[in-house]
Amino acid sequence: MQNDPLFSEKQRFSQWWIWLILLAINGIFATAFYVQVINGQTFGDKPMSNNEIVIVGSLIVSITVLFRYLSLETIIKEDGIYVRFFPIHIAYKKYTWDKIQKVFVRQYNPITEYGGWGFRYGIFGAGKALNVSGNMGLQIIFNNNSRLLIGTQKPSELKTCINKINTAL
Repeated sequence: MQNDPLFSEKQRFSQWWIWLILLAINGIFATAFYVQVINGQTFGDKPMSNNEIVIVGSLIVSITVLFRYLSLETIIKEDGIYVRFFPIHIAYKKYTWDKIQKVFVRQYNPITEYGGWGFRYGIFGAGKALNVSGNMGLQIIFNNNSRLLIGTQKPSELKTCINKINTAL
């Protein structure tokens, strides 16, 4: 079949330290909610109002839920590269081979090139990056010389796929 995936990968934010930070912050606000809003005692030396605790606590829970559902999905087919950073992108973004000048797997420095992980814009012409962890990615250079880097946890499998496609094109 022409549209069968040649490569597929789904990544999530799974770093333990991110979850530790989020759970600690959630724990602090859950404690503040219980002590101050439910029990009526002030929480801390400079307590927030009850409304502020509810609003900020809700925001923290929302961010935690967002991190739980964030995923980077990459699919390579004979007709192009499909990528989606859910829930930022609801539908897959398709990049057809005729719009791509060059594609290759490379090592990169997420901090110095893109300022970290996530949906990022690089400095000094590095282009956009979609990544969730690690330092390996699929570098795409488009015909108009714009760039997109898609992070991967399967660099050798991705390199094999790209080599097959490059020889077929």
